[in-house]
Amino acid sequence: MQELIIGLVFVAALIYMGRRLYSSFFVKKAGCGKGCGCATDSRAQAVRILEKGNQNRVS
Repeated sequence: MQELIIGLVFVAALIYMGRRLYSSFFVKKAGCGKGCGCATDSRAQAVRILEKGNQNRVS
């Protein structure tokens, strides 16, 4: 029973790492994907601009 659980966890980890590796080479997304705020989505950029404007007024 323990071997089955360990095997399932190992297979799940392999699938997870395989998907991450695949997406890093083959899936093309806008922006860099690091969560640094460089997305090219116009709606996301508009929200960031508004948030920066509000921060400048408070400071």
